[in-house]
Amino acid sequence: MKAAVIVFSDPKSGSEESLGRLFNALAAAYDFKQRGEDVQILFQGAGTRWAGELMNTQHPAYELFAAVKDKVAGVSCGCADVFGAQAGVAASGFDLITENSVPNTTGLPSLARLTAEGYAILTF
Repeated sequence: MKAAVIVFSDPKSGSEESLGRLFNALAAAYDFKQRGEDVQILFQGAGTRWAGELMNTQHPAYELFAAVKDKVAGVSCGCADVFGAQAGVAASGFDLITENSVPNTTGLPSLARLTAEGYAILTF
């Protein structure tokens, strides 16, 4: 089994719902990882802001994030541009993904490629 966990929730909202979505995304990735399954985490949309937020060791989701950090495939470049997350992404060291060259953007992850490669797409 293969899964791509995509985080769309926005940390800037400061809501419990946003943190809950992030936590459940990371928990799903953790579950797949513990079972030895192929799992990738991608940050897309306003979720690109999490790349910088999760570098804070005091963040309540930091320990869970640290357990799955090696499964982060990257961050949507075009979304990081739109949502002002470039500095946080640079600080995180994660790759910017540009493979889906959507017009007037710097590119996004390709969900079509992931699906073609047999990944189940899980969105949070």
